[in-house]
Order: sequence, then structure tokens, then C-alpha cells
Amino acid sequence: MKRKLVVDVDTGVDDAQAIMLALATPTVDILAITCTHGNTSLDNSCKNTLRVLKVCKRLDIPVYRGSSEPLLGRVFHACDFHGKDGLGDAPDPNAPGLDLLQKEGAIQALIRIVDQNPGQVSLVATGPLTNLALAVKLDPRLPEKLNSLYIMGGNTESRGNTTVCGEFNFVADPEAAYIVLNRFSCPTYIAGWEFSCRNKLPWSFCDAWLAQDTDKARFMKRIFSHTMKMAQTERYQKEVVEGSGFASCDSYAIAAAIDDSFVTESEKVAVTVELEGTNTRGMMVLDYMELLKKKHTVTILKKVDLDRFKDMLMSSLK
Repeated sequence: MKRKLVVDVDTGVDDAQAIMLALATPTVDILAITCTHGNTSLDNSCKNTLRVLKVCKRLDIPVYRGSSEPLLGRVFHACDFHGKDGLGDAPDPNAPGLDLLQKEGAIQALIRIVDQNPGQVSLVATGPLTNLALAVKLDPRLPEKLNSLYIMGGNTESRGNTTVCGEFNFVADPEAAYIVLNRFSCPTYIAGWEFSCRNKLPWSFCDAWLAQDTDKARFMKRIFSHTMKMAQTERYQKEVVEGSGFASCDSYAIAAAIDDSFVTESEKVAVTVELEGTNTRGMMVLDYMELLKKKHTVTILKKVDLDRFKDMLMSSLK
């Protein structure tokens, strides 16, 4: 039986890589893609998702429009890193239009799809968690009907990449991250910032990955050029953990949802999100002392099978 995924994205370059990885996996059935604000505006996120599906010849997958802003606070975008449009400012005049979006909203679609497939859907969230927070507010029983939840976001050692102590996806909507980590009781797996950095691939792999003679590889090379340059700047090198390399952050969460053997080391711990700290708002908090008295723990990813990851990424552009 194929694994059923719903993917919630803020499609920038890293989300595009993750979506393409999932689409290239024959054991996976993507039931829907829901879009949110984050790396770029909601409209761009939707357009970018459709562009990815077009190059992969999978415009049959329904795409839904979700939240355009966080629950509270100001809007964050990652335009300096992913380009103003989220895909490296490499426009395509023949890109699909927003008329291809489903009329149903993302939050309603998420609730409906999980209801229709109880216990079967793995939800993968690679952007701010606004859609998920609103969904659980509308349907408090949603988490118990999910098979599992995979999140790219948060941090485990208070290393920030957006604020002093905050990872981008959680900082972009701290209240949503707080709600999700405190309301979702299904098996939950988190691919955090430091984990992604420590499981980087060498840039030499990236060169070989992009050198494949396919339309997908040429598309990825165009949209990834800006981000590759940014990832090798002095500013970015101060943010990352343990040196340079290729970290497709969102792809780790997708790969974990696809293949149980991908994760080789993890730990279980209760977590929450700081909402009030001057320097720590949006930071994920790990409760090793069990002071929060929470029954639900999440699985924090620590190490992965990098050879398996290379194979999955290579296959995604074939």
C-alpha cells in the first residue's frame, strides 16, 4: 500500500526540492498540497507549487490556498535567501496560473481529506504552521485521525537562523507552532535547524545532482542558483552548524515520512515553543527535566542515512 501524504508548504527552493523528492517515490501518494505564507507571499507559494508540479508532469495533484499571514505578529519572508518570488527570481513565462488552484480552502481541505482517510494520512509541514493550527482549532479531533506528523522547523540548541534563538518557520508564526506542538497528539517527528545543518551533503554532490541531463535538473539549477550563492556567503556561514555544505532542509522531513529506515538516530522528548521572551520568541524548548508534565513526546531527528538521501535526491531529478 502506498503511503498517503498531505504536504503543507511555503514553496521556496527547499520546498520545491522536497516536493520533487516525494513525487519521484513510487511508494508515495500525495493526496494534496496545501500552501501557506513563509518563504514568500502566499500567491507566490501557490504559483511556485504549480510550477514544480508542471515540471514533474503532476498537475493532477490538487493544490489549495491557505493562510496569507501568521496568527499574530508581523509577516516574515525569506526573500533574501530564496529570491523575492521564492524560486530564485528565475521566472517562467509559461508557468501555470492561479486559476488551477482548487476552490476549496486549504484548511477545510486538510480536515476533509484526513476525515476521508482516517489513520492513513501522514502530514508533512515544511513552512510556518499556520494552516495546521487553524485546522486543529476547527477540528480538535484532527490529530487523532492522522497517522503521523512530520515538521521541518524549530531548533534544539537555541541556534537561530532568523532571530538570535529562532528558526525561520517557527519565528514566522510562533503562536501556530505553539498550538501545533501542544495540540497534535499523533506521532510527531521534527527535523530541526541544527539537525539539518549536521546532516549536510558536500557541494560536490550538489554539482553532480544538478548536472543530470533532464528537464527537472535544468529547472532546479535555474531556481537554485541564487540560493546556492547565498548559502556560501559569510553571513550564512555564521548561521550554520559545523561548516559548509548542501542542506535541503525541507527534504529531510519528506524523506523521513517516506522511508522509515532513513532516520538512523533520534530521541523522544516533550517540547513547546517560547512566546514571550525578548530574544527567544519562537524558540523550540525541549523539556529534558519533564517540568512541563506533558504526556505527549515528539521524536527529534538527529542522524540520517546520507547515502540513502543522496539516492533519493538523485532520483528526484531524473
